[in-house]
Amino acid sequence: MAITLTILGSSSALPTSERFTSAHVLNVHEHLFLIDCGEGTQIRFRQLKQHFNKLNHIFISHLHGDHFFGIFGLLSSLQLLGRKNNLDIYSFPDLENIIINITKLFGEEFSFPITFHNLQNTKSEVLFSDKNIEVTSFPLKHRVPTCGFVFREKPKPNNIIKEKIIEFDISISDIQKIKNGSNLILSDGKVIPNSELTKPGKKSFSYAYCSDTIFLPEIVPYIKGVDILYHEATFLENYLERAVSTFHSTAKQAAEIAKLAKVGKLYVGHYSARYKNLNEFLDETKNIFAETYLATDGLKISFE
Repeated sequence: MAITLTILGSSSALPTSERFTSAHVLNVHEHLFLIDCGEGTQIRFRQLKQHFNKLNHIFISHLHGDHFFGIFGLLSSLQLLGRKNNLDIYSFPDLENIIINITKLFGEEFSFPITFHNLQNTKSEVLFSDKNIEVTSFPLKHRVPTCGFVFREKPKPNNIIKEKIIEFDISISDIQKIKNGSNLILSDGKVIPNSELTKPGKKSFSYAYCSDTIFLPEIVPYIKGVDILYHEATFLENYLERAVSTFHSTAKQAAEIAKLAKVGKLYVGHYSARYKNLNEFLDETKNIFAETYLATDGLKISFE
């Protein structure tokens, strides 16, 4: 099964006629993880054919409206669609209070349980882990408490060499043991090392989401070597003073972080509404980090 990342929104602060505000969907073996939830996210779900019933985890990086205002419409849509399964929301504590108060205002409780998980931005912590993936947070520096997130697929078991199955007449039960690292012991007691029976499994993927932040080299250890880094690039370098005063990054700074962290690919987004020609962002980044791409609305990225 493919693992894909879909960009639902790429604008900062204001949605435009072409760009919704921040929201990404990571599909890991048909389990959806929503990262940020700008206004209109439920509309983007429909337009980009994301399945509501496969969404069980929502990660909100910080409580500025362009990153969470869409959660109210999304929760309403889930309610109207008759959702029953639990929904896990990872965010700073105020969001739970906001959602509870809005629910009280309309006098209607959700038909499905919501589990709130409180973030803190003083250190990295594991937020979620299952057999396929681990999600960790790390602190960013913005005008309000903010976290980035790293999604790392668990290591895959080795692949057994088919010819060895025939050569040694390996049973089904032994095949699984060998994939998990065991040696093969023949009937005469001879040991065949695992290294002669297997080859490495497919590479596991990793994806880091750096939401709103001032230029912050301290995050490099958390995102080192990830396959794909998304990093906000609200401004071009000629607006550096504005970026600093609003605790945002420029495209050039995002490229510098990618280079320091030695990531595979960099996707920049969270563009200020003032920019119409996004190719200017590539002009500013590619001479620093060649593997830079635009995170534009509707883009679907497959992890190979």
